[in-house]
Amino acid sequence: MKKHNFSAGPCILPQSVMQKASEAVLNFNGLDLSLIEISHRSKDFVAVMDRARALALEHLGLQNKGYQALFLQGGASLEFLMVAYNLLENKAAYLNTGTWSDKAIKEAKLFGDIVEVASSKESNFNYIPKNYEVPSSVDYFHCTSNNTIFGTQIQSFPDIKAPMVCDMSSDIFSRQLDFSKFALIYAGAQKNMGPAGTTLVVVKEDILGKVSRKIPSMLDYKVHIGKESMFNTPAVFPVYVSMLTLEWLKDMGGVAAIEKINNQKAALLYNEIDRNPLFEGFVANKDDRSKMNATFNLTDSAQKDRFDNLWKEAGINGLNGHRSVGGYRASMYNALPLESVQVLVDVMQELERTN
Repeated sequence: MKKHNFSAGPCILPQSVMQKASEAVLNFNGLDLSLIEISHRSKDFVAVMDRARALALEHLGLQNKGYQALFLQGGASLEFLMVAYNLLENKAAYLNTGTWSDKAIKEAKLFGDIVEVASSKESNFNYIPKNYEVPSSVDYFHCTSNNTIFGTQIQSFPDIKAPMVCDMSSDIFSRQLDFSKFALIYAGAQKNMGPAGTTLVVVKEDILGKVSRKIPSMLDYKVHIGKESMFNTPAVFPVYVSMLTLEWLKDMGGVAAIEKINNQKAALLYNEIDRNPLFEGFVANKDDRSKMNATFNLTDSAQKDRFDNLWKEAGINGLNGHRSVGGYRASMYNALPLESVQVLVDVMQELERTN
């Protein structure tokens, strides 16, 4: 039996996607060649790239609205740099809600002045700051929608005059938003789309070309747009699996349908965390809780060995929390079935019953 995979990333993928991807590695499109050995310039793979880019815009509701979707490489970590390289002329505003936004700020400081409009760092990022102001004069405002390590998620984005940039690596395609509020979105594939190795960037073209610095070709969004994500050899397999996952999502009913399931999963687990006296959530404000990554601890550390044995015996994988937080982290990405969350809840209740 396949394990219940709560790993924070690389992520769980739909079984149907894994099946199709494994077949393509052996024989792609009946070519008697593997997906990973054909030319990325062949019509068969160009069709994959075009389809993946189109599906990304479709799921976000951004078709024909001046946006381009790109599949690049380097993960969100390279986007920390590329965003500033392409957009930061004088000053940018950043909201600091976790490890990844902290790193994004570090990279952006290489290119200009950074205004940190708010931070929850003093509380080990266990909440999302509210009621901050974003200066209208900044080149852009950057935020991280979901924080995998700490289990927080932005539920309401500000209405601002400056272009808004968002790292959505761990909750992309998981919930409905007005994505037209964002001038640029980036997301590593390995949380909700596919295997590590490619990064989705969705950018509104009219925000580009405004900085005075010369941008190296490989780091220039305009170059990648002009080459339709084919400026260099793309990460063929991760792009293909991302396309399959986006197709799976469309067959499921799209973002609206998966959001309902994600809400059910989150409610099931958080209700148990709040009900069971042996557990407590890490996030200070329940309204800030992530529906992708639930972080929690035991109220009695003496129960740790017993609890660890129970969830491992139940076929659960990837439940240990990040070292920055400790405890446990249940990542409930799109492909994780509700049944897996129920297994975890059953284990938590068994620990209580036998305590």
